[in-house]
Order: sequence, then C-alpha cells, then structure tokens
Amino acid sequence: MSRMFPARFSAWFAAASMTLAIFATNCWAGIGVRYAGLEAVEDGYAVNAQFDVELTRPLEEALNNGVALYFVVEFELVRPRWYWFDERSVASRLQYRLTYHALSRQYRLWTGTLHQPFATLPEALRVLGLVRSWQVLERERVSNGSTYQAAVRMQLDTAQLPKPFQLTAITNRDWTLSSEWRRFAFTPVAPVVNHRPDGATQK
Repeated sequence: MSRMFPARFSAWFAAASMTLAIFATNCWAGIGVRYAGLEAVEDGYAVNAQFDVELTRPLEEALNNGVALYFVVEFELVRPRWYWFDERSVASRLQYRLTYHALSRQYRLWTGTLHQPFATLPEALRVLGLVRSWQVLERERVSNGSTYQAAVRMQLDTAQLPKPFQLTAITNRDWTLSSEWRRFAFTPVAPVVNHRPDGATQK
C-alpha cells in the first residue's frame, strides 16, 4: 500500500493542478479597468482610459471562426442634486468591431469604416483597450466649478452577436464580457486665457 500511495498522490496532484489552471484561466477572462479620466481639449472634454481585455475560450473560438465581436465603451456624466434625483447630463457610446480574416491570418479592429490589422490577438486586444482623446462633451454642456460624477465602462455588445449566440449569452457567462463602471468626480474649470502683446487673447 505504501508503494501505491505516491503514484495515486501524483495522479491526484496532476488532476488538481489542471483544474486550478483551468479555473485561473476562466477567472482572468473578462474586462478590467486600469484607469479612466477626462482631459480638457480645444472644444470640450475627452475621455482617456485603459482596459485589460481577455476573451473567454468560446469567444476566441467564435472569433477565429468568423464571428465578429462588437465592443462598446460607454460614458455617463451625472450632476448630483440633493433636492431631487441626480441629473444625467451626458451619455455617449463608442463602438469597436473585432474580426479575424482567415486568408491573411490577421485580426482587424474596426472603428466605423477604418480598421487596423494585427498579427496576433493579444496585440489587437491591447489596442482595443486603449481609449485616447474620445471627445464626449462640449464646454457649454457643463458649468465651471460644479462637481459632476463621471463613469466609464467597456462591454461586449451581445446584441450584435448572431441570434444563436445571443440566446447562449443569456444563460452562459462565457459569452458575456463587461467591466465595472469606473466612477470619478469631475469639476470643469474655465480655460486659461493668455494675453498677447498685440492685445489679442490666446487660449
């Protein structure tokens, strides 16, 4: 019996290690938010954010078999009011489409009619997670000095999946990806005006 124990223990340990590896892989799949914020631009304010995007195995297989995956970045701006419900001032959406082209063996990330090719899926997902200078509101939409609550998230748009996969997504979490809402306070300020020697002003 004592000689059989190491072999049985080794088999059990190998099976347990495999189970933990699969569990760890599933836990890491999803969308995480590294940071999100607003920056002042010439005509208003723009979102900068970074997401970590990792596809589940069923989504990766579907992508490699020709199913396009649509991702949406959502932005909301709310002004808290102590005397009534909060006022939602702005709501914007930015859509991406991720595809795989079998003949060229390239992944393509689309924004509108423009696309960027990638040799590997990790490269495409890294760029998908970078949101830069996405203008979401004009200066006149907010009041200087007032405090707002901004929120940003990214999710897979399951409504854009083929119908059979939409039904699967209702009951199977492997077919749904969504980050949490990253919320942060935002207080717009008046742009700095520099006076030039000729009497003109420059922002």
